[in-house]
Amino acid sequence: MNKEINEKIIQVCDDKIAKKGDNVGLSFYAFFKNKNDNPKLLMQVATWWIETHQLDHFEKAVKIKQMILDSK
Repeated sequence: MNKEINEKIIQVCDDKIAKKGDNVGLSFYAFFKNKNDNPKLLMQVATWWIETHQLDHFEKAVKIKQMILDSK
């Protein structure tokens, strides 16, 4: 995934954790607007989430953030 989406994922995770605590879960849809204006990027993130890492629909934000940080 590109640097821009990685930064967006970290930002969303940080926001969710700040609002709801370390136990908050999210899905990959959390990184996109309700209107799908970038289907290629959505599919890229979905592939990373579902195929590459075989994650559940909802995962802890702290886990996702750490996975992104570890991939840099």
